[in-house]
Amino acid sequence: MDWTAPVDGYCERLGPGFWAEPANAVSNAAFLLVALVAYLRWRELRADRLTLGLILLVGLIGIGSFLFHTVAERWASLADVLPIAVFIYAYFALVLGRFLRLGRLHCLVGTALFFVASLAAGPLLGPLAGSSAGYVPGLLAMLGIGGWLALRRRAPGRTVLAAGGVFCVSITFRMADLPLCDAWPLGTHVLWHILNALTLGLLLAAALTRAPRRTAAVQA
Repeated sequence: MDWTAPVDGYCERLGPGFWAEPANAVSNAAFLLVALVAYLRWRELRADRLTLGLILLVGLIGIGSFLFHTVAERWASLADVLPIAVFIYAYFALVLGRFLRLGRLHCLVGTALFFVASLAAGPLLGPLAGSSAGYVPGLLAMLGIGGWLALRRRAPGRTVLAAGGVFCVSITFRMADLPLCDAWPLGTHVLWHILNALTLGLLLAAALTRAPRRTAAVQA
């Protein structure tokens, strides 16, 4: 496989240049802003290092996506998708342990099953959701777990549910990018970035509300 092969899969890109997708590239600043705000809140709360890891992953998502929408080569696509994948499965494991209060073995098995479901989603949902099919399990997890927690009035159910609602709109804009290209040459992928940043911000806020605090002896 040629890892330097160009990738042209978005409405905004009209050529091979570094700044051929300016809106898609610059909109990744939203992820960095969310990561910064979450980090300041993390320091204020003196929260645990697992939550800090999730915050750093959001920053990496912004950087990786910026690379992909500027360099636009196959290797850059890995910089885009890998931080997203790590965040998804790490956060799912955190939800099982921190929000649903399951033991480590149950968290491990549950996350493994979620991983398998995500792999199966592509072939099964591809005809309906296209390249966005792999994100559908994450959406269903947010809506399902967030709704379950909210019905039982357990924190942070409403925040996770709100994240799922925002992500639903976000996926819609991702799917609409190429179909609406003739009518809207800028494309709608930029809205995918902005709404995704909001989704991740809500998820980080949820994690911080239930994050264990560090003791004075191990504070950074």
